Amino acid sequence: MLKPLPIFDPRQVPVVQGAVADGLRSPSADRLTPQGLRQLFASPPVWTPELVQEKKFADRAPAQAAVLLPLVVREQLMLILTQRTLHLSTHSGQIALPGGKMDATDTSATAAALRETHEEIGLPPERVEVLGTLPVYVTGTAFTVTPVVGLVQPGFALQPNPHEVDDVFEVPLAYLMNPQHHRRHAWTFEGVVREWYSMPYQDGAQERYIWGATAGMLRNFYRMLSA
Repeated sequence: MLKPLPIFDPRQVPVVQGAVADGLRSPSADRLTPQGLRQLFASPPVWTPELVQEKKFADRAPAQAAVLLPLVVREQLMLILTQRTLHLSTHSGQIALPGGKMDATDTSATAAALRETHEEIGLPPERVEVLGTLPVYVTGTAFTVTPVVGLVQPGFALQPNPHEVDDVFEVPLAYLMNPQHHRRHAWTFEGVVREWYSMPYQDGAQERYIWGATAGMLRNFYRMLSA
């Protein structure tokens, strides 16, 4: 049986490698536009996801899940993210992409991502222009997650589910796709080294600490955009 991870503050885990040392660059500006993304998914480049599976740290049955990367078409593309409530059984209190576990009635991962996003933050599925999917990402809590990328035209009114979501906010896609904002961390527990990325974002006076699975999927998106 796996020993549960202790409660810890990921902000206190040292950075072992930053993007500056990697020598990586931001994707070209034309790719960070609605038309650029449409073209990218219509004719994807040859690329390899950097992160596909976390080391398992929970004894639970595997489950299929899907999340949405909702990119709002403003002066620049903005990604909608959520702050999960503290009482949820997995990833409580963390910043996340809207989405969740697939149901038997879902016809596809895309359908699940749209349904879960609607239930979680009130974004109607018909407002989402689905562009495509990213490679699956397996979390340490045994969720096999399919990330779905979509464009959202402004003019919507969100209604977050208070049972699941403490807050909803937007972060510029250009910020998240700038590798200078990516930090890699390593932490050893019970002889096992666990690694993850973080992408801290200062939202006015509040820090939005994006890390773990959410940052991992965004790092894969960066790899696709910069291929």
